Amino acid sequence: MYLTANHRVVILLHDGIKGNHGKTGLAYLRYGQAAIAAVIDAQTVGQPLEKVAGIAKDIPIVANLQAALTHKPDVLLIGIAPSGGILPDSLLEEVKQAVKAGLSVVNGLHTHLAPYFEQLQPQQWIWDIRKEPLELGIGSAKAQSLDCQRILTVGTDMMVGKMSTGLECHKAAQQRGISSKFLGTGQGGIMIAGEGIPLDAIRVDFAAGAVEKMVLNAGNNHSVLWIEGQGSLLHPGSTATLPLIRGSQPTGLILVHRVGQTKIHNAPQVSIPPISEVIELYEQVAKVGGAVNPVKVKAIALNTFHLGEKEAKKAIETTQETTGLPSTDVVRFGSDYLLDYLF
Repeated sequence: MYLTANHRVVILLHDGIKGNHGKTGLAYLRYGQAAIAAVIDAQTVGQPLEKVAGIAKDIPIVANLQAALTHKPDVLLIGIAPSGGILPDSLLEEVKQAVKAGLSVVNGLHTHLAPYFEQLQPQQWIWDIRKEPLELGIGSAKAQSLDCQRILTVGTDMMVGKMSTGLECHKAAQQRGISSKFLGTGQGGIMIAGEGIPLDAIRVDFAAGAVEKMVLNAGNNHSVLWIEGQGSLLHPGSTATLPLIRGSQPTGLILVHRVGQTKIHNAPQVSIPPISEVIELYEQVAKVGGAVNPVKVKAIALNTFHLGEKEAKKAIETTQETTGLPSTDVVRFGSDYLLDYLF
């Protein structure tokens, strides 16, 4: 494990707080275990984090790496995802400055950074997260033999809140004294958990096997596993959801949906069916993915970030009435309500 709670992190987030490519860094700000010394974002420098990102933490936003170094970090976390997964030269220069200053680097981009740095100090490391694990095999539905509950978050689209839902439920389960573990499958979830598998860096033939191996390694030591969902069965560009279902052999699903969204975000020609139809789709797919018993959607997690509180509560109420399933926005209102139905 590279990144631990004992580190002090500075997050490289230029144009990511107000832009559309800062999901990774913002997720770590909300859920990361390490102390966050500062955030680098020239666009919002000096502004309160709560005002610009809705995150109620007293963390300074600074203009560049040199300013961040005054807060004594020991790790630089790349919190942005530029188009193509390649850092612009100006940002790569900041990474080089960080390494020269003695910082380690957490990198979730497809482009690996370790080749840029042949010589590191003894305490330094470069964690290129998107590297295919070793010794992979194909899936074989072995996770169904585990006694633990395996809850997989699935979505009506990408980037609707599957990771946040899993993390919030994991946190609430731990607070109840339940032996719980969150399994990260994307760069943000892996950074937060400190371990996991980068599903989108694994060859498709071995994806289900990689999920299965991760679940088997954790399943005997915990009562419940929260498997971070990726993509969506509805998205024409998503290949991740099927191996997650097949590899984890879930005992239950939580469906995540952004209230009011009717089209796939990056493919507006694709409509999102009524929630009841999406529930049936996921349950049918899970049923033919090797499961011995029927796999049910047990709850609906709604993303109401764009709504006022009154509108959000009304949407939750309506969803419960139309689906007959417990529903809430776990980030906004907590996940205890869902856990009451899950356990």
